[in-house]
Amino acid sequence: MKKLTSIIALAMTIAATDEVNAQSAQKTKQQNPYTLVYDGAITKNEEGKVNIHPVKYKLNGIEIAANVYTPANYDATKKYPAVAVAHPNGGIKEQTAGLYAQRLAEAGYITIAADAAYQGASGGMPRHTDKPFFRVEDIHGMADFITRYPGVDANRLAALGICGGGGYTLKAAQSDKRFKAVATLSMFNSGEVRRNGFQNSQLATIQERLKQASDARDREAAGTEVKFSGVASITDEEIAKTSTDLYREGYEYYYRTHAHPNSTFLYTTSSLMELMTWDATDQIELIDQPLLMIAGSKADTKYMTDEAFPKAINAKSKELFLIEGATHIQTYYKPEYVAQAVNKLLEFYKANL
Repeated sequence: MKKLTSIIALAMTIAATDEVNAQSAQKTKQQNPYTLVYDGAITKNEEGKVNIHPVKYKLNGIEIAANVYTPANYDATKKYPAVAVAHPNGGIKEQTAGLYAQRLAEAGYITIAADAAYQGASGGMPRHTDKPFFRVEDIHGMADFITRYPGVDANRLAALGICGGGGYTLKAAQSDKRFKAVATLSMFNSGEVRRNGFQNSQLATIQERLKQASDARDREAAGTEVKFSGVASITDEEIAKTSTDLYREGYEYYYRTHAHPNSTFLYTTSSLMELMTWDATDQIELIDQPLLMIAGSKADTKYMTDEAFPKAINAKSKELFLIEGATHIQTYYKPEYVAQAVNKLLEFYKANL
């Protein structure tokens, strides 16, 4: 009876949350029919301009929600280079991943930004599961879909991973040689941070947190509780008191300036069992494609790019590009920093696709 009561309580909580999200989604849709929350987003498809195409496809039995962007005057009988864009941790396709996908489409690329499985508008239960295997599979899945999209030249496929999507893109590119050029922006090594803490601040509690993750998985297996880690909501005062640029500016981005009902900082606590034993740089020497890594010069996450870049010893024509004055989150939306990143990406893709 206790187990049944817990399951019912959990179901009621999820239902209440879904109702709030549905109301927020309706409001967001009124602001933009495609629920895009970045500046300059497409509001309607017009002939002769960049268009957006919401699509769905199955990946390992889970329905994935994605947006495909096609260039101005798109002609399905022609061949275009393509880019798969992987979103940040906590992010979704309607935020910075969509912004970069649209900017690249404006330059003549067919692009795809997909919500990770178990997150955003994609399927999968429990919600907010954030395991590296699935995130890497999401990138392989984007390649599966976009290489068969009308007009895509499968021999000119590139990858762009942002934040956590950058770390997962490094891992996906190790084995997926369909990606002929690999780029990251503000790369975040999810495994390292979940294991060691941000800037190695939790080294003393690794075993304790692994025990918490194991206990959380045990509760899930018993069907009594799905436990979550992360931040569900935050006050302005709490944001102001956050000491690191990444999290303070991240809270402002995700909960204030670019909020979207499908975006959340939550993840299942049991996910830490896989996250804490994973690392984006493990076997990074398998990347033999051209590699571009972009980071803000003032980003407090830059140390992760600095760690990964020299380890990619077999990457061809690899380059580390710094956006002077930019923090991690500022590369997501600030026009002057986005412009620098896009220009560098276009230069890189043009040379290597």
